[in-house]
Amino acid sequence: MIVTETSTNSNGSSSNGSNSNDSSSGEPAFRLGDLVDLAKYPIDRPDSAEYSAVVETARSGLRSDGCAVIKSFVPADAVKTLNEETEERKHATHFSTSVMNPYFHTKHNPDYPDDHPVNTFIERSSGQIPGDVWESTTANDTLFRAPEVLGFLADCLEVPALYCYADPLAGLTANVCDPGQLFTWHFDTNDFAVTVLVQPATEGGLFEYVPNIRSAEDEGFERIAAVLAGERDQVKTLDLRLGDLQIFRGRNSLHRVTRVGEDSVPRHTAILAYTQEPGVIGRVERTKQLFGRVLPEHEEAEIARVRADALLD
Repeated sequence: MIVTETSTNSNGSSSNGSNSNDSSSGEPAFRLGDLVDLAKYPIDRPDSAEYSAVVETARSGLRSDGCAVIKSFVPADAVKTLNEETEERKHATHFSTSVMNPYFHTKHNPDYPDDHPVNTFIERSSGQIPGDVWESTTANDTLFRAPEVLGFLADCLEVPALYCYADPLAGLTANVCDPGQLFTWHFDTNDFAVTVLVQPATEGGLFEYVPNIRSAEDEGFERIAAVLAGERDQVKTLDLRLGDLQIFRGRNSLHRVTRVGEDSVPRHTAILAYTQEPGVIGRVERTKQLFGRVLPEHEEAEIARVRADALLD
């Protein structure tokens, strides 16, 4: 994992970044320089040496263990705004408590032994704020859709381009872990995830992961079983801070958020979901688990879906 924290002589107080989120006056509600520390991370100047240095450091972490953390990417005032917007929409959170295996399955599979990872079920008790409650004028949505952010993330991930996840519920979301809750060991269905911590827990709520524990050719069941049984040798722990941007390849890396303490403040994380192809919609089963509902778009996409790999999920 690579943690990036740089400083430059550029002035991030204003920005040429643009977005389509107009306020009633016709001006954008938020500009790029309001939401990203452009002095440290000049994502509006992709031809600069400073930009290249940040990108190369992030690439190094993603290549080595699938994780890069860009410290204080979002400045303190903007983090406050992002979290206030989260609080305002917390009434829309779908909270669920269930027991699931790392593949989001909840039912025993008789094709595998009882102690197999497929049949190892652990509590998950966090909540998700869905994408259809974030207005285009919010700071969260502006950050999510900023062309400069998409270009920067694509460069870090070494892909030609990125698109905002078209899923109406899972594109821009927020993960909520209230006191006593946790998001247990799991794999992502997407190749990578992008998050910004907007309110850390004061007790617990740590991000833990095991890099590249499986691959498209090897499910890694024995290694996964060891971690689920308490093996810690390969587990890495991140103590993320306010405004940290995390780019994480969660398809092949087992990961979790540890239980938030009973006396802690809730843990809030903005989740910015992107895809390498336009128009992608999430799977019906996982959408129901995370948001408690699906929309017609999910049903239609399920009919035509083609899997990118043969992993369990």
